[in-house]
Amino acid sequence: MTVELLILLVVIVTALAFDFTNGFHDTANAMATSIATGALRPKIAVALSAVLNLVGAFLSVAVAATVAEGIVRLDAVSGHELLIIVYAGLVGGILWNLLTWLFGLPSSSSHALFGGLIGATLASLGWSGVVWNGAGGGVLYKIILPALLSPVIAGMVSALGTWSVYRITRGADPGKVTTGFRWGQIGSASLVSLAHGTNDAQKTMGVIFLALVAHGTVTADTQIPIWVIAACAFAIAAGTYLGGWRIIRTLGKGLVEIESPQGFSAESASAAIILTSANFGLPLSTTQTTTGAILGTGLGRGAEVRWAVMGRMAVAWLLTLPAAGIVGAVCWSLAHYIGGLAGVLVVFALLAGLAGLMYRRSLRDQVSSHNVNDPAPPSPGATPAPSEPRAAYRTPAGEEA
Repeated sequence: MTVELLILLVVIVTALAFDFTNGFHDTANAMATSIATGALRPKIAVALSAVLNLVGAFLSVAVAATVAEGIVRLDAVSGHELLIIVYAGLVGGILWNLLTWLFGLPSSSSHALFGGLIGATLASLGWSGVVWNGAGGGVLYKIILPALLSPVIAGMVSALGTWSVYRITRGADPGKVTTGFRWGQIGSASLVSLAHGTNDAQKTMGVIFLALVAHGTVTADTQIPIWVIAACAFAIAAGTYLGGWRIIRTLGKGLVEIESPQGFSAESASAAIILTSANFGLPLSTTQTTTGAILGTGLGRGAEVRWAVMGRMAVAWLLTLPAAGIVGAVCWSLAHYIGGLAGVLVVFALLAGLAGLMYRRSLRDQVSSHNVNDPAPPSPGATPAPSEPRAAYRTPAGEEA
C-alpha cells in the first residue's frame, strides 16, 4: 500500500467523520419543533429522521457536484496537494461543528465545511485558487447569497403560514387543533429530514469525490461512485440517530415557545425551501433555513422571541466561514510543512485530541432525550432557569404516556 493511498484512506475516513458530525449537529433542523411540541417522542424522532436522511441521500447528486466543482479550481491543483487541501478543510469543518455543538448553537455544518475548504485553498493556492464567481455560480452566488437569503425567505414564509393557520383555526376546538397539527408535524418533520438528506449528505459526497480526483482514482467528469453515495448516506444517518440533543434543546425551547401549529408551519416552510435548493444544486444551510422558519413562527403568532439567543446564533453564523477557514489554513500549513504521511497524522492527532477535550467538557452538563425539553442555559455549565413542571407527554392522538 502506497503512502498516497494511505493518505487517501485517512481523508475518506475524516470525510465520513464530518458527515457523522453533520448528522447529529443538524438533527435539530428536522425534529426540534416536533420534540418540543410533543408530536414525537425524542428517540422516535431521531430514529425517523435518521431513516429519512438515509433515503434522501440517494435522491440526487446535484449538490455534490456543486461542492466538488464549485469551490476549488480543479485545473490549478491536483494530486497530493489537492488531497491535503481537502483534508485540512474537513478538519476545520469538524472542529467548528463540535465547538458549536458544545455551546448548543445551531450553526451551519455546510458553511463550516466550505469555510475549511476555502481557508485551506487560500493557504495553498492564494486568492485565485477559489472559485469566487463564474458562469456556474461560484462561492459568492452559490454559498454566500443563499446564506443571506434563505433565513429571511424561510422566516417570511413561516410567519405568513403561522398567521394564516391561527387565523383559520381561531374558532375551532383548541384540543382538536393541537391534535391535528401534531399529526401534521410528523409528516412535515419527515419531509424536512428527507430534504436534509438530499442536501447535506451530498456535501460530503462532493468532498470525497474531490479526494478521489486528487488521487487519480476518478476524473473530474466521472459520475460519483455508488459506494461514496452509500457510505455518506449511512454516516449521516448514524450521526442523526445519535441525536444532537444540545442543539435540539436550543432550537426547540431556546428561541420561541412553540405550539404544534407553529411547528407545522416552520417545518413545511423549511422543507419547501431546502428541496427547492437541492433541485437547483444550491448547497443551502439547512440550519439557517430552519432557524429562520422557527423565528418566523414567533413573529407570525405574535409570541415572545428570545432575541438574545438569536443574537448568539447570528454571531456564530458570521464566524463560521472565517473561523473554520482559519482552522483549515492552519491544518494545511501543518500537514504541508511537516510533509507526507507524518504531516497528515499530526493533524489527525490534533483533531482527535481537541475532539476528546470538547467531549469531556460536554459531560459536565449532559443533555439527553430525558432533559432535552428543559430550558436551555445560556452557555455550557450555566444553571438552567427554573421552569414550571412539565405536563405529561401526550401522543398526537392525545393519549397520556
